[in-house]
Amino acid sequence: MVQYIQPHLDASFAALSDPTRRGVLEQLGRADASITDLADRFHMTLTGMKKHVGVLEQAGFVITEKIGRVRTCKLGLRRLEEEAAWIERYRRVWEARFDALDEIVEELKSREKIDERSRG
Repeated sequence: MVQYIQPHLDASFAALSDPTRRGVLEQLGRADASITDLADRFHMTLTGMKKHVGVLEQAGFVITEKIGRVRTCKLGLRRLEEEAAWIERYRRVWEARFDALDEIVEELKSREKIDERSRG
């Protein structure tokens, strides 16, 4: 199996693969929040939410700051340009494959019509 050396993509896609983490990013897109607030909002334990926030923080999507006893989360500076470019490359590959398949289907339909006329 071929392994690509793109750990930042692995971290990004791993972080985004979980619906709770995507929800946390949506929430933080609206306003900063404490881990306690996020845990309450997502009906989770503090420990569970800390783990989710840790994954997002490692991927660079979230920054946390401890002020007193409260750890506040906000969106990180990391954007998704590299991930979007990676997805776009594969979208173009699949689009080309589907276009080629469409051409084959049209060719087969055309042959089928010619065969029907020659029999009829």
